[in-house]
Amino acid sequence: MAELKEADASQLHQEDVDIKRGDGGDAPSAGDKAAETEAAADNDARPSTTTTERHISIQTKLEGLEMLVDLNGAGRKSCPLCPEEKFKACYSHKLRRHLQNLHWKVYVEFEGQRMCICHLPCRNLKPSLSGDQASGRHVAHYHCVVCSVTIARKTDMISHLKRHVNKGETEASYSGGSDVPFEEPAPSGQAYEIMKELGTNVQLLPNHTTPQKSDTYFNRKMKTNRQLVFCSLAVLAEERNPLECLDAFGATGIMGLQWAKHLRNAVKVTITDISDTCVKMIKENCQLNHIRVDGGSRGPRGPDGASVEVEGVPIAAVEVAKMDANVIMHLRPFDYIHLDPFGTAVNYLDAAFRNVRNLGIISVTSTDTGSLYSKSPNVTLRHYGCHIVRTEYYKELAARMVIATVARAAARCNKGIEVLLAVALEHFVLVVVRVLRGPTQADESAKKLRKLVHCQWCEERVFLKLGNMVDDTLPCNCHGSLPGKTAVQLGPLWSGPLFNTGFLRRMLSAAVQHSMDDIQPLVKTLICESECTTLKSLVHGPSALTNQVECGVVIKTLQSGEESGPDQSGKRKTGEESGNVVKKLKSDASLEHPPFYYSIHRHSIRGMNMPKLNKFLQYLTEAGFRVSRTHFDPTGVRTDATLEQFKSVLTKYSVPTYATATQTSVSTEKTV
Repeated sequence: MAELKEADASQLHQEDVDIKRGDGGDAPSAGDKAAETEAAADNDARPSTTTTERHISIQTKLEGLEMLVDLNGAGRKSCPLCPEEKFKACYSHKLRRHLQNLHWKVYVEFEGQRMCICHLPCRNLKPSLSGDQASGRHVAHYHCVVCSVTIARKTDMISHLKRHVNKGETEASYSGGSDVPFEEPAPSGQAYEIMKELGTNVQLLPNHTTPQKSDTYFNRKMKTNRQLVFCSLAVLAEERNPLECLDAFGATGIMGLQWAKHLRNAVKVTITDISDTCVKMIKENCQLNHIRVDGGSRGPRGPDGASVEVEGVPIAAVEVAKMDANVIMHLRPFDYIHLDPFGTAVNYLDAAFRNVRNLGIISVTSTDTGSLYSKSPNVTLRHYGCHIVRTEYYKELAARMVIATVARAAARCNKGIEVLLAVALEHFVLVVVRVLRGPTQADESAKKLRKLVHCQWCEERVFLKLGNMVDDTLPCNCHGSLPGKTAVQLGPLWSGPLFNTGFLRRMLSAAVQHSMDDIQPLVKTLICESECTTLKSLVHGPSALTNQVECGVVIKTLQSGEESGPDQSGKRKTGEESGNVVKKLKSDASLEHPPFYYSIHRHSIRGMNMPKLNKFLQYLTEAGFRVSRTHFDPTGVRTDATLEQFKSVLTKYSVPTYATATQTSVSTEKTV
């Protein structure tokens, strides 16, 4: 057996020597090593066709890795998988421990082959913090045994191998072809993965889920966010076209490509990103979706602003620019701007409101859930200027905090806002606002920024009125029955409505038109929440097909578009009509949805069985309160009742636990 093991080890050593030496000859020189490094870097983008071309870091046994170096010889020896500047030459006993603990210990196994970690300069240099490529450092990586690509993270390599298995590609059956229809190699020698969403194909790198490791970050869980943004843009495109819309943080470019592919000539899409890798991938994704790239120059357009039809022109056109988001928003005006940076978007709000057109729309996606959901209060105070604590309604608190920050940024530019949509889910907070120019509109928006008084014992809450200097504003009696102070002031927060019912109805029509089945239940819930009702018939009622009035503007819908004149769409009313609209808005102010919600589980009574949620909503409605469910919390109830009234109805219809147990035992005895 020992002779067989020695024969296997010598055979593996001979194969690895052949790989390093090429077509025979003596020990490789420094020039040969440089040529081998360049060849390995070039081969990273090409899948291998035979097993004899595998990298030296891929071994079957530890002995094969140790036999890359003559550990029995005398003198100092270098590591075969580390450059000289990372691991200096040492004696055999130290080198053996180094191979075992660093390279072999973290291997990835696939069909008997073990891919050890490699520190050789097989990949491009990782830039330093200053962006200097020459002063960067090499990144440790693995070599895929199937397609020879280099991947930095072990988890990404495992996922990469699972995709090979799903496709039926193994070391023996993998062909030299590639699914990527481009001749250019992928950045850093990595392989592409093609993903399709809403009829749009995009290329993804194997480590696209880790923004620290990849410039082209892509999150599959943000599909709902992308569809909501698309529907809001589709609604604006019905009002006026063509629209100048900006996707300020392109990454893979999927959002801007979806706009251009489905809305065609109704939009003029501009996709920007500061990364060269992202800009290159966006252009390749445009080719993948048959979309023309306008590199900063305007194409020929007709008198109505639509693109001129030319033979051979793709289905749509987008403009791709390598530019900072703040710079391009200062340079050019837009009708629709979407901000979706990695983390908070507060650094880009001033530039967004600087040049946005009147009655345009700005959508802001914030993914810094740690600071928004009260996990890092110091970061919240630093970014949003708000003091918050953890509450039962923390998601709506986060949405109102983001809107307050957006309103302050708009007021600095003498602009006001009208909130069209606010959604807070597990991974993001999305806010869509319409921009209203003028200092009067800015003052009206600023008046809606108020402090919130919150009781930390019973979680009752109420907004402070303007000019109110009295502390006893909470309807609960916790401050009188308990020692010390129980109330805290949170904010300043947005105290106005979070939804516009007319806009949400037209978003639902756009979702149905473009077959977005995933978000239709969410939009229906938002419509019921905006009207604070549980009647689903109102979502598809006749009121959904009439003209909608938003901030003094008549917006035509799909049905009324032919009846109303084209000059009414997107234009302000003047004279008596404008005064009537203002009176109507004031009369409808009482119909706005109540702020915040109560969790039925948070306020349940010990020893009592609560009624079902739908039954409880019916009981509150019979008691004369407005009530609806909320998307912020599946167990939440949005109502205009106070907490004391809420608890009284809950107590009235709750059943003691022992009573239900007695009823169950009696029914069991009758059955027997």
